[in-house]
This record gives sequence, C-alpha cells and structure tokens, in this order.
Amino acid sequence: MKKNTIDLYGPEYVVEVKDVKLGMEGFLVIHNTALGPGKGGIRMTPDVTVEEVKRLASTMTWKNSLAGIPFGGAKAGIKWPSSAKATEGKNPTDNELKKKFVQSFARAIKPFLIKKYIGGPDVNSGEKEMQWFVEAVSNWRAATGKPANYCMKVFGREGERCGIPHEFGSTGFGVAQATAVAAKFANIPIKGATVAIHGFGNVGTFVYQFLTEMGARVVAIADTNGAVYSSDGFDDKVVRKSIDEKISPSVAFNSNRISMEDFWSKSVDILIPASVTDVINDSNKKSIKAKIIVEAGNIPMSESIEKELASSGILIVPDFIANAGGVISSYAEYRGYNSKRMFDLVERKITKATEEVLRQSAKTKKHPRAVAMEIAVSRVEKKMKSR
Repeated sequence: MKKNTIDLYGPEYVVEVKDVKLGMEGFLVIHNTALGPGKGGIRMTPDVTVEEVKRLASTMTWKNSLAGIPFGGAKAGIKWPSSAKATEGKNPTDNELKKKFVQSFARAIKPFLIKKYIGGPDVNSGEKEMQWFVEAVSNWRAATGKPANYCMKVFGREGERCGIPHEFGSTGFGVAQATAVAAKFANIPIKGATVAIHGFGNVGTFVYQFLTEMGARVVAIADTNGAVYSSDGFDDKVVRKSIDEKISPSVAFNSNRISMEDFWSKSVDILIPASVTDVINDSNKKSIKAKIIVEAGNIPMSESIEKELASSGILIVPDFIANAGGVISSYAEYRGYNSKRMFDLVERKITKATEEVLRQSAKTKKHPRAVAMEIAVSRVEKKMKSR
C-alpha cells in the first residue's frame, strides 16, 4: 500500500497504552478482522513506533489472507530499551523487568484479546514472552508461539494442547519452501545455488539450516556484528555450533569478514533479507546482483525499491508470501495440531501460495507483490461484503 493513500481496509483499531509507574509504552493496531481475529506478533524494540506497527499490521492482513487461514491482520509493539540484554538472558534483572512489561501490556489490551486480537512472537519476543502474556490474562488462547512443554486442557475437551514455539523454525522453514519454488521457477537448481542471508536470528538460522539440507550453498551471512563471505560456503559444523552457542558468524569466521557494503554487492543466485524493516534501501539497492530475492523479514524494502529491483530483472518473493510460516504455525497451534502436522501445513500452504503468485505474475507481466495483493484483497473484500 502506498504511503499517504487512504486505506480502505483499516485500521479498525489503533490502541496506545502506558503504564506510567512501570514506564511501559506500547501499541496495538488491529488492521482488519474480516477473515477472523487479528493475528500478529508483539515487537519489542527501543524505537518501535505506532506508524511502524500500522505498516506491519496491514501486512499481516494480506499475509493471512494469502496463506488461506481464518485470521485477520494485527500487530503490537512495546518500547523495550533493554532488548539485547534481555533476549540473550544474560541479565536476570532485565528479564524480570521484561516480564513486567509484557504482562502490563497484556492486561492493558485484554478487552481486545481473542475476539479482535491474538498475540504472537516477533522481534525480541519468543516462547517465554508468550507464556508470560497468556498467564497475565489467564487465557491460553490469547497468544500463540508458547513453549512446547507449556500445555493446558482447553475448550472443555479431553487431553491437553501444547504450545508450538516459533523457535521450532516454522518461519525459516516456510522461507526455504518459498525459495525452492522461486529457484525452480527461475530455472536455478536449488542444489548448488549460492545464497546470501542478511540477519541470523531465529528466521535466518533456520533458513540456513533448511536450505543447506536442500543442497544450497550459503556463501554470505550478515548480522548486527558484521558480515562474512566464502565462495565455497562455510563449515556446516562450525555454523551450527555458532548457532547453538549464539556466537555471531562474524566471530566464528573472523578470517572471512567483509564490509557490509561488500555483502550487498556479492553476486549470488539468491539473496534473503531476514533482518529488519527497510534493510534494503537507497544506500545499497544499486549494489545488489542477486537473481532472486526472497523476503524473509517484514518490509525489508519499500515498495518503490522493490518495483525498481523487480523491473531490473530480479525475481522477488514478497514478505507476506515467504515468511507466512510463522502465522501458519500459529494457526496450527490455535487448532491444537502437533509440530509434524504444523510443518506439513506450512509446506503445503507456502508452496501453493508461491506457485500461484509467480505463475500469475509471469502470465500477467505484473510484479509478484501486485499479483499477491490482488489475490489477498479479493478474499478480504468478499468477506467484508458478506458480513
């Protein structure tokens, strides 16, 4: 959706909450609930804004619609100044304060939960935070992405339902499936394809894992600490050890360090931005030499830059197709599926959506995002009219 244009589909609610005593400030944006309750994660960063949350909430509407799951679009954000320390778990005081922030936010937005909004993990929030969230409002269904060993009897049925944390890798798994479809569409064998991944957190590490298992060769990795490059790829055992021990690739492969400018300019088959919003921008867009870009992170570039790169011949799989694995996993948890059934569902839905969009894009000569939006919007409009 273009900036400064009227959004005919939302937002339905924009909620700003504060806990003055605690110093907590947060935002909830429920964009559209035509297909079901708004679903979207809770972002915890020092500089999150209501405008950022609005953009992300809108993306969730179309992501859920395109994925074919009965959720609307929403997103939440909490200004969390100590995100790095708390996420790494190195400071108990920070973790204690983080729990208070999450639970204060949960209680503040409780009137919107279940019927209008269901929470989930996002930047600097994971399974632990989702458990805190549901405990604060005493409702198992208030958020998904909870720990796998956190189980409850719900809906008055026999047996227990347990969490399916995003730490299982559902988003990265979905990105890998979308990448495989795009590579096949571009006549690039996934086995041996060269890949660059920007962002090596929960999503990027699982993208690495699943693409490596498919036979792709990851030759460049970047995170907040720096970038590394090896034309032959990296020692898989060292990479996996660095993931397990939370060591940056730029430390594990220090001799392979390159500048961030060099990272963007590497000639690779596939580039996967799996980090933050607008990471591809005016400063690096002209350096990119990839044949395919699969958007693992939310809004990794503006629509104008995306169109510019697509017009130059780069095949782009938009974010709300490629990274829908997390929200599909959320739906699986919401329905009480186990992890195997969840992964099967992610593979089926991501593959179907990516194939449909790329096929239609080639047929109509429209950019993939435009095609995907047309499909997603038509589904939402149909529901809005019927209700």
